Amino acid sequence: MFPRVSRRSTVSQICYVFLVLLTTFFVAISCALLLSQAVRTAPNRSLVKNVNAVVIGAAYVFMLVMSLAFCLKRRIAVHRRLQRISKAFRTLGKNDVPDSVFLYIQQEYTRACLIAYESRPKDGVQEGWGRPGTKYAGVRFRTALLDSVRTIDKLAHLVIPRHPPLRPHGRMLHHFRFILPLLGRDEDGLTPLHYYDSAIQLARHSSREPTEQEFIVGIRAAKDIETTLNECYLEMREGSSSDLSTCA
Repeated sequence: MFPRVSRRSTVSQICYVFLVLLTTFFVAISCALLLSQAVRTAPNRSLVKNVNAVVIGAAYVFMLVMSLAFCLKRRIAVHRRLQRISKAFRTLGKNDVPDSVFLYIQQEYTRACLIAYESRPKDGVQEGWGRPGTKYAGVRFRTALLDSVRTIDKLAHLVIPRHPPLRPHGRMLHHFRFILPLLGRDEDGLTPLHYYDSAIQLARHSSREPTEQEFIVGIRAAKDIETTLNECYLEMREGSSSDLSTCA
């Protein structure tokens, strides 16, 4: 946008300069032709004591002075108008403009706000993303699930310092096998790690995007694992503090 505006400004300036030079050229040619005609029609065939030449010269000098005065007056007027514009940002109030203008601005602003509000997506659903208006709005399910792996891995290393390093394509059941005894089981005998492993496998290898229900199951399992690891870490710190106080 800005290069286009600067290009237009440059073209307009070039056209203006060209017009001024062209006008000056034709005025100078006309002055020279009139002076030469005055010389030819004079009895002495000279500019000396030639009244017509003096009149022609005075007319062109007067025109030049008036042109410069008009340009100078216009430039001063524009400069004064620009000086009256406030350089600091100020919100227009009701007393700054006529009532009809203020009412028109208010109506247009209200209309723009209503259009922007009505244009917000409400019922649109994009595959793999949270629905607008819900707690998962703007969340990409695949990315959120995969990002949770590093968070759980950091907590696992806090609880088990010799926990194996994270592998890019390792199964969650195998990688977090050492924290499996810390997790509770449901009525089916499955731990949150089993549900989390299924969700991560789906997010990694499925050609389709995870659904909201699959994301909820996976992220809820991740939160359960994080809660368990945080509790274990706090208990370890409390136990260490108790041992140090006992030794002291």
